[in-house]
Amino acid sequence: MAATLPVEGVSRRTLRSETWIVLALSLGASGVSALISFVGSLTRPEGLKDQAATLNGSYAPGRPWLDLAWQLFGIASALVPVLLVAHLLTREGAPGLRAIGFDLRRPWSDLGRGTLVAAGIGSAGLAFYLVVRAAGANLTVVPESLPEVWWKYPVLVLSAIQNSVVEEVIVVGYLLRRLDGLGWTPYAALAASALLRGSYHLYQGVGGFVGNMVMGVVFVWLYRRWGRVGPLVAAHALLDIVAFVGYGLLAGRVDWLPTA
Repeated sequence: MAATLPVEGVSRRTLRSETWIVLALSLGASGVSALISFVGSLTRPEGLKDQAATLNGSYAPGRPWLDLAWQLFGIASALVPVLLVAHLLTREGAPGLRAIGFDLRRPWSDLGRGTLVAAGIGSAGLAFYLVVRAAGANLTVVPESLPEVWWKYPVLVLSAIQNSVVEEVIVVGYLLRRLDGLGWTPYAALAASALLRGSYHLYQGVGGFVGNMVMGVVFVWLYRRWGRVGPLVAAHALLDIVAFVGYGLLAGRVDWLPTA
């Protein structure tokens, strides 16, 4: 189980405020945005599966260098909350992100575990998505709609890594450490983490919400067992890389993959 130390000299009120601020600057805000987007999708005349949720799109169509600049800026700026978390962990006397197991002490172990987790979740997740979309409970997810330029796949890989680092560091490592420190029970902390993960995927539809909640439960359980977010970052990055790059290579070339 991951160890959680109290923050000496810091009140519970301060810890609660700090946690809310971190979430408001990152995935908590994404959860609110996803809810608004989902309401918008529900109130459109067409069904959910006839609408698309694009994950990686162009910021400047027809202007590849400007588009690249925006892509890299978006990836870099999204990582700022992770730097804030590292600062807050260091402030409490912990060794920064190493306190939650995000470091290079066990790279091959983290990658090996992450690969196994990604293989299991990826196959089940794809099947679940296809079923719920066919049932009309999910939008058509378009992992990428970037132009065919030289930087397309490197940017998709960087985007996948950014997603994995932000989500696992904040939603698992940091949030559980703070909720444990505030006296939440392990089950309550698990529910909060899983619900948050589901919330910011709600823009994809009911399937995106439920599927990611289940993934959140699995990831919290694994974090408690291993005490490291490293394997979870590796697993999430592999899942997104396969989804983003795979869609770019297969969309329109296979019949089973839905496209917008």
